[in-house]
Amino acid sequence: MIPPAFDYLTPQSLSEVIGLLHQHGPDAKVLAGGHNLIPAMRLRFAEPCHLIEISGLEDLNCIREADGLLRIGAMTREADLEDSEIVQTGYPILLDTAKMIADPQVRNLAPVGATSRTVILPMTIPPPCPPCGQVEITGQGGKRIVPIDEFFPDFFTTVLDHGEILTEIQIPAPPPNSGGAYLKIECKVGDDAGAAGAAQVSWDEDAEPTLQAVLQTHVSYVAFIGSKKQARALKEYLQREGIPGKRLDALYAPAGLDLHAKSPGEIAVSVLAEIVQLQAQLS
Repeated sequence: MIPPAFDYLTPQSLSEVIGLLHQHGPDAKVLAGGHNLIPAMRLRFAEPCHLIEISGLEDLNCIREADGLLRIGAMTREADLEDSEIVQTGYPILLDTAKMIADPQVRNLAPVGATSRTVILPMTIPPPCPPCGQVEITGQGGKRIVPIDEFFPDFFTTVLDHGEILTEIQIPAPPPNSGGAYLKIECKVGDDAGAAGAAQVSWDEDAEPTLQAVLQTHVSYVAFIGSKKQARALKEYLQREGIPGKRLDALYAPAGLDLHAKSPGEIAVSVLAEIVQLQAQLS
C-alpha cells in the first residue's frame, strides 16, 4: 500500500523544527529513524501531511558527560553507543543493551531517540541511587526534564505534548565499585526478546542505604543473596527504617528458586528462573 502524498521538510536547526511543528499542528510528524512511522504510513495507520526530517541536526548527535550525567543526543546512532569510549569504560549495561538491539543494519542507521524504549528502559535500574535517569524534551516553551520511567505511559505513547520533541537522554554515572550487565534471550538475531534482564551491582561496606534507595523506585524485583536468617534480619531492619510493606514485597530474600544452587553460576540461574516464573505469573 502506498501512503498518501505529503510534504517533505528538511529544517537545519532545532528551532526551525519546533517552528514547523507549531506551524503545521497535528498534520506534521517528525521523521527520525522511521522504523515505526514509515510502516504505519504504508498501512495508512498514520497519514501526516508534513514529514519533518531531523537526521541532519548535528546538535542532537552527541555522547558526552556533564554534571554527573551521561548525555546522549536523540539523533545519536545506536552503533555510536557501541563505539563510544565513554560508554565502553563507564556504562556496561548501556553497552550490553546497544549490542542487543535489532541487527547491525538497523543499529547503523537508527537513532537512539527513535528507539529509546529499547535503550533507556534498562537504564531505569538504579545505579543505585535515584534519580535513575531522565529525558530532555524541547518545545516552544523551552526545555523540560521528565524521569525516564514516566516518559512512556503506555505502548506507542509518550508524554510529548504537541510541538515537542525528545532531544536528549540523560543517565546518572554509576558509582564507584559497581558493575552491571544486560542479557536478552531471543530466537535469532534481531527478534524481540523472549526474556530480558538487567542488573546493576554496587559494593559498599554500608549497603543498607543503597538498598533503601532501590526500594523507593518502581523496580519490581530486588534480589538478596544470603541466608534465611540474614534475610529476616534485613527485612526487620528495613521495616524499622520505614520502608512500606508493599515495597518490601519487591525484595526477594533469599533470592532464587530452590534449586540447591551452590556455585555463583548456579545461583545466577536460580535467580533468573525465579524472574521468569514471576513474569509468567504476571502475564
